[in-house]
Amino acid sequence: MIRSVVRGTGAALPRRIMKNADFEGMVETSDEWIAQRTGIRQRHIAADDETTASLGEAAARAALDNAGLTPADIDLIVLATSTPNNTFPATAVDIQNRLGMHHGFAFDMQAVCSGFVYAVTTADLYIRGGLAKRVLVIGSETFSRILDWSDRSTCVLFGDGAGAMVLEAGEGAGGIEDHGVLAASLRSDGAHKDKLFVDGGASTTGTVGHLRMEGREVFKHAVGMITDVIEATFSAAGITAEDLDWFVPHQANKRIIDASARKLGIAEQKVVVTVDLHGNTSAASVPLALSVAVADGRIKKGDLVLIEAMGGGFTWGAVLLRW
Repeated sequence: MIRSVVRGTGAALPRRIMKNADFEGMVETSDEWIAQRTGIRQRHIAADDETTASLGEAAARAALDNAGLTPADIDLIVLATSTPNNTFPATAVDIQNRLGMHHGFAFDMQAVCSGFVYAVTTADLYIRGGLAKRVLVIGSETFSRILDWSDRSTCVLFGDGAGAMVLEAGEGAGGIEDHGVLAASLRSDGAHKDKLFVDGGASTTGTVGHLRMEGREVFKHAVGMITDVIEATFSAAGITAEDLDWFVPHQANKRIIDASARKLGIAEQKVVVTVDLHGNTSAASVPLALSVAVADGRIKKGDLVLIEAMGGGFTWGAVLLRW
């Protein structure tokens, strides 16, 4: 059977690093308060000349280099983002042009923090359906553009950045030993919309708006929802937590990551954590964490890797891959 195999990963971060202490003169908070409640120590903030498209392009080029490929080898670009450069056209098309790619097709995917997980499953379907041989999957965000910098409950949580992955059609026997995407589970429930949203939009206010969040409500639902899709993914693949080599969760909050891993029985040493370095970069957080773990040698060929995310909507999902 056809499997969507990972060929390469890459990442890009804005030049500016903003540490927790930098917020102390802006809102009523402290380095200790932020770190204790979230695990975040710093985040990257995009400059005026750094956008979702430019960061996405840089991450894409890094992933292509890592894969030993060029834009000419790519058939499709799927960009997960909630902060596009323009209302339209899709920022994926902008990145396609920046890469000098004038063939194939490209589109954006909007599932907030779950966007990259949704995008990987979408790319997998295009590959298995025979419509693309190689897909560039990107998560790129500039959440600093939609933050209310006077709201201490949200402005300290988010950062900017991009991560990318190249998926390529390969052959597998149909079992758990195959390389590539092995199983996935996706969910959404719009009843929770008001718990995490942006209070603007082209069709409603005609403005971009700012991010609004009921933090306690999000935390209350997060662990249960994440556990739900991961257990469904384990069941579909016929594995348990013990079979995993690496768990790469959405990097939103260290307490959520720890609680989810404990509930699932995933050993702490198998969990990839980068929230301390990047903050919550929404759809970019999973590919950024993957890129870090690949670059430092933790994730190696043959490893069984689980990725998961939960975002506004709510949306949530998990994907199991063998590297």
